Amino acid sequence: MLTPRVSELPGSRVSVEVEVPAEDVKRAVDRAARTLAREMRLPGFRKGKAPPSLVIQRVGFAAVFEEALREGLPEWYESALLASEVAPVGDPGIELVATPEEEGEPLSFKFEIGVRPEAKLGEYKGLEVGKEEVAPPDEIVDRELERLREGFARLEPVERAARDGDVLLIDFEGLVDGKAFEGGKASDHMLELGGGQLIEGFEEKLAGASAGETREVKATFPEDYQAEELAGKDAVFTVEVKEVREKILPALDDDFAAEASEFETLAELRDDIGRRVGEVMGERAEQDFRLAAVEAAAREATVELPDELVAARAEERWDRTERQLAARGMDGDAYLQMQGRTREQVIEESKPDAEAELRREAVLAAIAEAEGVDVNEEELVEALAHSAEHERTTPEKLLARLRENGRDRMVREDIRMRKAIDLVAEAATPIPAEQAKAREDIWTPEKEREESGELWTPGDD
Repeated sequence: MLTPRVSELPGSRVSVEVEVPAEDVKRAVDRAARTLAREMRLPGFRKGKAPPSLVIQRVGFAAVFEEALREGLPEWYESALLASEVAPVGDPGIELVATPEEEGEPLSFKFEIGVRPEAKLGEYKGLEVGKEEVAPPDEIVDRELERLREGFARLEPVERAARDGDVLLIDFEGLVDGKAFEGGKASDHMLELGGGQLIEGFEEKLAGASAGETREVKATFPEDYQAEELAGKDAVFTVEVKEVREKILPALDDDFAAEASEFETLAELRDDIGRRVGEVMGERAEQDFRLAAVEAAAREATVELPDELVAARAEERWDRTERQLAARGMDGDAYLQMQGRTREQVIEESKPDAEAELRREAVLAAIAEAEGVDVNEEELVEALAHSAEHERTTPEKLLARLRENGRDRMVREDIRMRKAIDLVAEAATPIPAEQAKAREDIWTPEKEREESGELWTPGDD
């Protein structure tokens, strides 16, 4: 583990100076030399089997060190960042201070980076915070019952023109610019009119069709269509309607309840749906209440947030979104194109959320410090249980591995923040959400001052 020297700078930034020991540099240089050896043929050695010392002798220390630096600097930076125990915001500016000219010398570098700002706490206990009442509306229960009925519907062929809600059995083939395209042909496709299953304009053209009828359907692919080669293109489909089927829903009675669930009566089924919906709504209301409690504490605190720090966090938020998109197999640029926005626009629009996020984090960190919030071994092990199962190891072994490179600090910090949220939320007093909203809407001199940027003093009109 490296031992960095941290110096505070203005504007919630720090400078971190790092010296990489000579032995760590040597390991990186040897590793780079072995990589280079794979492409080299030296007398007396098979390809890729030359020792690092001979590779260094042949190509020169400077060339091998350059490769070692390219591979090792990200690892050394991350190690130094973890050892510095700062909460980084944004990307660093890294500068090499002293590089080794021969084997046996250390490497020095430094970097500047934004860090989580400090908060001057106000009141954070006993705050009155709005909380939604949990009472599932009848319409939500009715909607869930209808969804359940849909799952038990039967389709009956009918000898009449198709209307909204009917299901058509169709064959279709589409052409764009007179040519077939991938996904443009299907047989025995089940299409519900009004279901919005296919591109806009397709289903509407089949209203009133009867079994045995063939229709020509003209439709246009949307500009943000996933298959880029079809986006915005006009298509012509030949559609053969083979059957028109009416959807017959079961009656909402005790017989349906017995068939669709473990309950014998419709009343029991409704009660169960209401209970489950209530649990979901209750969890959501609790999450909203916890967030509102933290935001209330943040409003009571003073946090200096430089514009550069907010901009850096906004960029981090977009980078996080890009990683999430990539995990789902979607390219960030393609997503932006579908949204009709640029990266710069998304980042700019994200700045208010980035500012609120930084403010909350600063306040929670200050609360955890003020309250002496600590994390014990049992809590660390419990927090790693899911990740350990995914990696097919035990939480204890995973924790030991994280400790080797200082990564356990990130887990510990995450738990401290969650415990700070618990502390604020448990100390808050819930009030009806409508009452809280009314309070926010009430004019105060302080609110006008915040909105106008002007200083208000007693006696001002």
